[in-house]
Amino acid sequence: MVWVRSTHVDMPHQLGDWLADLESETRRAQLREHAERVTQISEQAKQPQLAVKGKEMVEILIALNLDQESLIAALYSPLYEAQLITAEQASTWGGAALPELLNAIQQMQTISALQHFQRGKPNQTQIDNVRRMLLAMVTDIRAVLIKLAERICFLREVKLLDEESRVLAAKECHEIYAPLANRLGIGQLKWELEDLAFRYLHPTTYKTIAAQLLERRIDREQYIAEFVKLLQQKLNDEGVEATVYGRPKHIYSIWRKMQKKGLSFEQVYDIRAVRIITASLKDCYAALGVVHSLWKHIGSEFDDYIATPKANGYQSIHTVVYGPEDKHVEIQIRTQAMHDDAELGVAAHWRYKEGTGVGKGSGLEDKIAWLRKLLAWQDDMAGYDGLVDEIRSQVFDDRVYVFTPKGEIIDLPAGATPLDFAYYIHSQVGHRCVGAKVNGHIVPFTYQLKNGERVEILTQKNTQPSRDWLNPANGYLNTARARSKVVTYFKKLDREKNLKAGKELLEAELARYQVPLAQAESVLERFNMQHLDDLLAAIGAGDVRLHQVVNQLRPEAAVAAERIERITAKKPKHGAASSRQRDVTVEGIGNLLVQFAKCCQPVPGDNILGFVTQGRGVSVHRDDCEQLKHLLEQHPERALEVSWSLHNRGRYQVHLRLIADDRHGLLHDITSVLANEKFHVVQLDSRSDSNTQQAVITVGALIEHQDSVQRMINRLSQLKGISTIERIKQ
Repeated sequence: MVWVRSTHVDMPHQLGDWLADLESETRRAQLREHAERVTQISEQAKQPQLAVKGKEMVEILIALNLDQESLIAALYSPLYEAQLITAEQASTWGGAALPELLNAIQQMQTISALQHFQRGKPNQTQIDNVRRMLLAMVTDIRAVLIKLAERICFLREVKLLDEESRVLAAKECHEIYAPLANRLGIGQLKWELEDLAFRYLHPTTYKTIAAQLLERRIDREQYIAEFVKLLQQKLNDEGVEATVYGRPKHIYSIWRKMQKKGLSFEQVYDIRAVRIITASLKDCYAALGVVHSLWKHIGSEFDDYIATPKANGYQSIHTVVYGPEDKHVEIQIRTQAMHDDAELGVAAHWRYKEGTGVGKGSGLEDKIAWLRKLLAWQDDMAGYDGLVDEIRSQVFDDRVYVFTPKGEIIDLPAGATPLDFAYYIHSQVGHRCVGAKVNGHIVPFTYQLKNGERVEILTQKNTQPSRDWLNPANGYLNTARARSKVVTYFKKLDREKNLKAGKELLEAELARYQVPLAQAESVLERFNMQHLDDLLAAIGAGDVRLHQVVNQLRPEAAVAAERIERITAKKPKHGAASSRQRDVTVEGIGNLLVQFAKCCQPVPGDNILGFVTQGRGVSVHRDDCEQLKHLLEQHPERALEVSWSLHNRGRYQVHLRLIADDRHGLLHDITSVLANEKFHVVQLDSRSDSNTQQAVITVGALIEHQDSVQRMINRLSQLKGISTIERIKQ
């Protein structure tokens, strides 16, 4: 269901009382004072929509019972993000804590990096961004709530933009922010994010379901009213203290059930739904007894999330009954505290007194503990890429709930095995695991755990993990955390063996140059090592090559002698390579094997420089080549002066990248120029970017001189719409 508020962006100049739900007159007056300042600044900047957005965010957050400091931060957040106010100004107007909260809200933007996690392996920068985001969430959870409110406002704003902008915004909120709201138990925001995103991603389906709901609204409301009246009377007669009412219909949840179960609209059970809010836990089960005594229930649709809560802490009893006229009615039964948790999540435990900050409710502490657990796992996963998979599974994946022999509930990603369970309990339990029982029966390590099962791990003292556990094809471990612990175990196990082998190898090689082993400490920084033993173990494991270390330590005279001996003894090859030798003269040395670097593809006329390789002669680069600069930083002694021969007759391959406006006939014009100028084209690739409406075209051609390259560039640059032409490596 999409909620409509008084500050909806469709009517920015007809704002209602956006503070109507705030009971404290003192707080209302204070917020209006800040709102006047925000309005003045946004109008001076000719961006009045920022003030509207701030007020709308406040209206959303009031329903979450946030403190005054959070509401003030929400008001100023759009201005701070647009860089219309500074941290110093915010501190002056709202106190020292306000800029800290505004920075935390802005830090939440890095959560968008999780989208990259859904599409492949992220880089280190993205991982660091998500770590900082998680730290910000742990530091002040209010930043999460304010950011979620901002995303709802953002989805409302894009309604007036083009379809592409709406779809991109909807995908981000659907894939990132709605799952996060769900994981933190904030149902009130989760449903609105999902419905708004669904409206943009599947507009036709959304309108169809909305129309079907509207067509049957009067009959359905009358049916529900009579159902509620009958059920309320029966609960009162039985002495069950509870309130019954019809619950909102969320279009996205209706569609998801239709897709998941292959149902038509008429077959979805929660089209007609009521909710029972009780005074105590025992009344929940008393109310369930009353419901099932009145109407027959559907066994497959019964779920007791009170006994087994969801991952986000959600608790409720769900049942579906055949109501009057044999129509399906879904009923949810929960206490008021459970209802607050379901709708408000972490905000349900907020303390309203100014300055008290986060409350001490167990539900909130559980959710904060989830965030802290993600951060703590970084220690387990040092040097391992599993953190990415763990965040993926924790935020996005389904969960399974199993019991320890003592009855404690353990939640794991769907697909977890007994070995995953063992490593979740403790590393040593996993290392010593020799078997597992599920509900009293022995199961294989590849068994995938299911909700509600009791798991017992069998261990022995003198056992160790198997390397076969790390093979994904075997199916022993399905969580990144467990795999990382096994990897760490074998690294430590092999260290002594690798240390001994590495020491023997390095000592023997350095003895040839009369260099003591202790001198290897001078190159530890070069190989990013802290201790000599770390370097020796890396050499023994093959992580660091022996000759790399030796080259850094042996005397310079030995390096130079070996270098001259190697390159002068090298005989030129026949064919293309030997013909290239005649095109380049190496200063001071003759009869050398010469290769042209593929990274910069030099052609006659380019300024060039040679670099002595190991076993492959001299590699010739353009003198502005970035790869050459990197090589010379490490080995400046290998540089050689080279020049073009006056008698070169070869043909050289060069590649150009063209960026142009994507228009009809562009490729035809390019090929016509190349044909008219008699360039020998060996490659022509093209791709279009629908976002920028530009085409990126790669041209490969054989040329004889640098002047030919410049002539090609000059001719192509005269074509309509060409914005950039550059030489590239291929």
